[in-house]
Amino acid sequence: QGQLVESGGGLVRPGGSLRLSCAASGFNLDYYAIGWVRQAPGKEREGVSCVSASDGNTYYADSVKGRFTISRDNANDTVYLQMNGLKPEDTAVYYCATRLLWCQVTTLDKYDYWGQGAQVTVSS
Repeated sequence: QGQLVESGGGLVRPGGSLRLSCAASGFNLDYYAIGWVRQAPGKEREGVSCVSASDGNTYYADSVKGRFTISRDNANDTVYLQMNGLKPEDTAVYYCATRLLWCQVTTLDKYDYWGQGAQVTVSS
């Protein structure tokens, strides 16, 4: 079984940027869709973004469209989430997750394998 390891979280001021990375060892990203899900304290988890395996289509939650960008480096089995224009409501633990082939495009939060999460805090 593969492993997903997130990095790049931290504290940033409103309006700032962060880039999260997910090293997906043991998963061939040619065959796995991979994405990001976040969960804030006391709130339900929220699918943020996903990139499908074969066609590379990307999907975003309405709350992050135009601010976040997902990308992947299949050669290095790494996925990135570039987050710009961060807001306090983006504060959450961000999880990298994966599933075979296609993103689950309705809620973007249905995956079979999960990382441990990275904390992102947006505060002045």
